[in-house]
Amino acid sequence: MEVIPAIDIIGGRCVRLTEGDYGRQKTYAEDPLAVARDFEAAGLRRLHLVDLDGARGGRPANLFVLERIAGGTGLAIDFGGGIRTEEDLRAVFSAGAAQATVGSIALRAPETLEHWFEVHGPARFLLGADVREGRIAISGWMEQTQVGILDFLSTWMARGVTEAFCTDVGCDGRLEGPSIDLYRSIRAAHPRLGLIASGGVSCLGDLEALQAIGCSAAIVGKAIYEGRISLEDIARFTVRPATTC
Repeated sequence: MEVIPAIDIIGGRCVRLTEGDYGRQKTYAEDPLAVARDFEAAGLRRLHLVDLDGARGGRPANLFVLERIAGGTGLAIDFGGGIRTEEDLRAVFSAGAAQATVGSIALRAPETLEHWFEVHGPARFLLGADVREGRIAISGWMEQTQVGILDFLSTWMARGVTEAFCTDVGCDGRLEGPSIDLYRSIRAAHPRLGLIASGGVSCLGDLEALQAIGCSAAIVGKAIYEGRISLEDIARFTVRPATTC
């Protein structure tokens, strides 16, 4: 199982939210490029870069951060936050993203996303499924829908999606463990999906639990910044006997 570090951006700075609440944010670094270079130096290959200003405002607002990291590292970056138009998408790819992270548009304008799949191929996109109490949340987690996670994934797998990340908003930023039951239910319903877990990881034991149920990758953010998991441990992450938190 691959571990993908996360950088969330507000105002050009590296921050983390708790449970998706913009009023509960903590700044960890003024220079996201320096953070990304530390990830690369530790041997990590991918980066999950989230423009929280863009997610809230409806249009990417921190493309300059993407451009700096893409130009200053060799990391394969998936970038998301407010991508709603063809202009937004072209700007994200031009700034250096390997993949565009999409979530809200899959519900708000599915025909647009289908068109993008036809033009660019599904592999250029990473589908994000943010979940609160089993239902999809969009617009930077601020809007709750009635769409169930399993139906949402079924719809987009039928349209070519082979990999998606799922964040349990109630777990995110709490450092109390990931939503194992949620991921287990997704794996049971969609065993062919490359499932990336996101939210709540607090220690190596959590990563091992996610690996054990078949997740292909896990996105980790706050546990790194708070020193719960070292970059050396992540880079060496392999199958091993269960580790307690």
